[in-house]
Amino acid sequence: MKIVTIASILFLSIASLAQTQSAKDQITSAVMAATEVQRANATVMGYDASSKFVVLRKGTNELICLADNPNQKGFSVACYHKDLDPMMARGRELKALGKNSGEIDKIRAKEAASGKLKMPKSATTLHVLSGASAYYDAAKNEVVDATLRYVIYIPYATQETTGLPLQPVVKGGPWLMFPGTYRAHIMISPN
Repeated sequence: MKIVTIASILFLSIASLAQTQSAKDQITSAVMAATEVQRANATVMGYDASSKFVVLRKGTNELICLADNPNQKGFSVACYHKDLDPMMARGRELKALGKNSGEIDKIRAKEAASGKLKMPKSATTLHVLSGASAYYDAAKNEVVDATLRYVIYIPYATQETTGLPLQPVVKGGPWLMFPGTYRAHIMISPN
């Protein structure tokens, strides 16, 4: 006989609520990672009732926003420039095939070097709004306890080509992560 505790019922109820978040709430919370002027026209991808990752709204500007994954702990939404989509989509595809993060990186690196994976020709952005205890409060139309960080992808950039340090010099200061690789980017975490 299985013993059901109040904590397990509460957990299942919260998990069920997260998985049934409306498309409207997914869209509203996902675009909060973007600037206000970009939100209304961004493409938004999220989850349907069967937890399938789908396009919830087709946009007309340069941003693609991702809704929070209800099957992962914490809260995380992101918006990135459409020129990053080949790399991001390939990562999602490889993850769905059961590849781990190391395998995904090796495959994408090889494909980027060969030209099979199209990488942006200029600097492109990714904004992430996340937090381990963060959540979207639909009644207040706000994300609570989240921080925003900015990422500017510059494939194959190095310290020598950018002049950026390889670690933050001051809290929240910009620095170059993964220098010399296809996924080199400037990291800015102001919070």
